[in-house]
Amino acid sequence: MRVKVISIPVQDQQTALDFYTGKLGFVKKHDVPLTGNDRWLTVVSKEEPDGAEILLEPSPNHLEAAGTYQKALYNAGIPYTQFDVDDVDETYRQLTALGVAFSVTPTEMGTVKIAVLDDTCGNHIQLVEML
Repeated sequence: MRVKVISIPVQDQQTALDFYTGKLGFVKKHDVPLTGNDRWLTVVSKEEPDGAEILLEPSPNHLEAAGTYQKALYNAGIPYTQFDVDDVDETYRQLTALGVAFSVTPTEMGTVKIAVLDDTCGNHIQLVEML
């Protein structure tokens, strides 16, 4: 088995695309119109364009339970997922300069350093650097 696509629930796909590409540096991989305003919209790491895709999933708008789950995680400050970075401190500086809000600033926790950002789409995302 291989991981090809993971989903992140987003409240607005265009806002998510703008944030994930404009702030986090991902690149758009697929953008296929579906029903209504929904799209099969994926982004990938520019360092791994053939790697796992992130589906910017509009599920909170169509499935009440998904929205409830997303909101509960967000309100508890629990990251929906995590992304690995080479240097949390440098990534934090770069993203802060772009106006990205963080709920947890760079913090060492044993063998990792983490920071947690707000993706503007209803999720906390944890950045992780292996020490």
